[in-house]
Amino acid sequence: MKLTLRVWRQKNADADGAMSTYEVDGISADMSFLEMLDTLNEELILAGDDPVAFDHDCREGICGACSLVINGDAHGPERTTTCQLHMRSFRDGDTIDVEPWRAAAFPVVKDLVVDRSAFDRIIQAGGYITAPTGAAPEAHATPVPKPDADSAFEHAECIGCGACVAACPNGAAMLFTSAKINHLNVLPQGAPERETRVLDMVGQMDEEGFGGCTLTGECATACPKGIPLFSITAMNKEWLRATRRAGRR
Repeated sequence: MKLTLRVWRQKNADADGAMSTYEVDGISADMSFLEMLDTLNEELILAGDDPVAFDHDCREGICGACSLVINGDAHGPERTTTCQLHMRSFRDGDTIDVEPWRAAAFPVVKDLVVDRSAFDRIIQAGGYITAPTGAAPEAHATPVPKPDADSAFEHAECIGCGACVAACPNGAAMLFTSAKINHLNVLPQGAPERETRVLDMVGQMDEEGFGGCTLTGECATACPKGIPLFSITAMNKEWLRATRRAGRR
């Protein structure tokens, strides 16, 4: 396959960025999108040019590092992570636009790399449980109803890639935050911080400068792990419950 790539290039956070055009040839349909970018970078390095900076880690679709907007879609045309997107999803001669996540809370570091530490601070605000020290409790000592366990597992699948933010027209982080809140709040182990968790994490999300949610649903559509849209309504319910109880104290 021969492709035309239009890639966002930006030297650093303070520099102005622009799209640069490159031609790549000999691309196999079985390559992943990141392998295709590796091929481009090999050519750039051999030509004495600066390679394109992009995030990646596991390349197995489980870490969320490979965050790219491809032809206007978070992670590209398939509902998967960028590293699991294969070039068979494109045709010979295609022009492909490759950009970083676009959100005020995700500033560009270089080229396609953005700073997603805002997600880390949201988790640090309340994404934990209280556990006593000492010997581990018996695994069956705290029964968890299967519907609650299933819900917790469903929300825990969030890998924090940020596709929900990139896809949202408002740059909201509600789907990510709700996944991190709900997967703990539905479990008995998360009960001690149930109210402070939602108040603290939503408060931190607002402080980070993410946009407001208008339930357009683009976040759930783009999520490679299928976090459901009703996760946001469940979080809103928890937040209203916590604010009412906090107001009565």
